Amino acid sequence: MGPKIIKDPVHGYVEVEEAFLPLLDSPPLQRLRYIRQLGFSYLVYPGAQHTRFEHSLGTMHLAGVMARQLGLPARERALVMAAALLHDIGHGPFSHAIEPLAGEYLGWHHQDVAPLLQEGPVEGALDAMGIGTGEVASLIQGTHPLSGIIHGELDVDRMDYLLRDAHYTGAPYGIVDAHRLIRNTFLVDGKLVLAGSGINAAESLLIARTLMRPSVYFHHVSRIGELMFQEAVMAHAGDEPKVILGQLLRADDSACMQALLASHDPVARDLARRIYERRLCKRALYVGWDRVNIARMAKCSSFERRKEIGRRIAEEAGIPPPLVMVDIPPFPGDMSLSVQVRHRHAAVPLSEVSPLLHTLNETRRSQWRLGVYTPAEFRDEVGEIASDILHIRPLTTQEPLFS
Repeated sequence: MGPKIIKDPVHGYVEVEEAFLPLLDSPPLQRLRYIRQLGFSYLVYPGAQHTRFEHSLGTMHLAGVMARQLGLPARERALVMAAALLHDIGHGPFSHAIEPLAGEYLGWHHQDVAPLLQEGPVEGALDAMGIGTGEVASLIQGTHPLSGIIHGELDVDRMDYLLRDAHYTGAPYGIVDAHRLIRNTFLVDGKLVLAGSGINAAESLLIARTLMRPSVYFHHVSRIGELMFQEAVMAHAGDEPKVILGQLLRADDSACMQALLASHDPVARDLARRIYERRLCKRALYVGWDRVNIARMAKCSSFERRKEIGRRIAEEAGIPPPLVMVDIPPFPGDMSLSVQVRHRHAAVPLSEVSPLLHTLNETRRSQWRLGVYTPAEFRDEVGEIASDILHIRPLTTQEPLFS
């Protein structure tokens, strides 16, 4: 049969070797054709219709390039490429949009792929390649010695999604010199080490990650779509969140949205219809970390806690609780690189040879936003009440309310 050659808009032609074709054709991987890579970002960027399937192909391609660069034996190369191809099969509909609910109510995260790997077609394909499902699962979960290739700060997963997301959104911030970065990566005593000549390429990836956060990954319209979706899912789940969430996690985007549009619950139907017709909520409150008590907010990031705060705001405003949504994202941690840099015959952390890392971490913190969203007709009143309930500090400069 021979390999399959697939035209990819990011990497050109991607070759899928014959041994990988059964994995490519397996139901868990084919399902990814129908899950958008960027969830609800298409509400901001109409071109953001790319899927987890093509991202998985691109990640497998770069993993193969990296494996060759590192001089891995044939079996380890196949293991890394198989893990790269399968690394996203645990995603639910609309990618990361449903994951906070799955984590909170089911303890499920998209890296928890072991049960999916043990399904007939996938396990059979891996067995035929002489690869165990446990090895693939550990590599995807970050516990395997070679996990850094697809599960680290400078991994091929990030290289592909930054390039791909920038391509499809048109955002000019995700440009990464992936091949230069790969060519300057080596395996020393079982650890990934970056040559000094690869520092600029590594910095470009970190810059891209930082700039893509507010413009794409945490764009307020995307966040509004996600929160409306989460409210709809939980309204639809009713008194059986574990059962219904478990069912929805195995659905794709279209099946999930149709379930919400046809839900027995009127709130779920209304919110789904608003998303479908792009009648989205608006920002009533949108503030940075300097205007809140971060320690206090860190305790309020769960869906249940945010829903409780939204209910209080809605009751004081005299509007239905589902129409007030509170967004308290996790406060970004520092990017700390496990990859060492070969510098003057020694391996040192990137932060020691690149002062840029500190600046980027400060930038990430400044990008954090707390949001309260509601239909346009309620935004002024909801904003005032939310400011009081959340103890928002008043503006101390001529900073704009919305940024």
